[in-house]
Amino acid sequence: MTEPAPFQRYLDLAPEENCAIALQIQHEQEFPKFQLATEEQASIVHPPYQWTIKEVVGHLSDTERVFAYRALRFARGDTTPLPGFDQDAYMLTANFNERSYEELVQELNWVRQTTVELFHTLPSDAFEREGTASGFSWTVRNLGRCCVGHMRHHLEIVQRRVSAA
Repeated sequence: MTEPAPFQRYLDLAPEENCAIALQIQHEQEFPKFQLATEEQASIVHPPYQWTIKEVVGHLSDTERVFAYRALRFARGDTTPLPGFDQDAYMLTANFNERSYEELVQELNWVRQTTVELFHTLPSDAFEREGTASGFSWTVRNLGRCCVGHMRHHLEIVQRRVSAA
């Protein structure tokens, strides 16, 4: 299997073998840290970053939805190659800064809850099923791990930004 190279840093941040449990534990233990930012902190760009914390949280929701969709397709045996997505193009039309931070965090909470449920309901053999997305081969397990690692990556940056403000 070809490793999804551009996403390897997220896989490295999520070494857990059981991604369903890792998704749930992260939701319970790490997710509340998003609530530490204030509306004011979430609404400004903290150099050298280019997005507000609101945009980061919205980006996490968008990306997790894409990864969960891919996981569902591959888990169900659909091996139709899936295209990539352009996170910067998404950001141009998302209007995250026009929404409250509290609303964006609540949306991310719901998105993660549905991701946890998806991965908990998959049969054990589904986790090794493969498909192609963004030109790379993925297993369902690695898509779940990528959700965990992607959130860890961004949460670390958000925590740094909030503590420096």
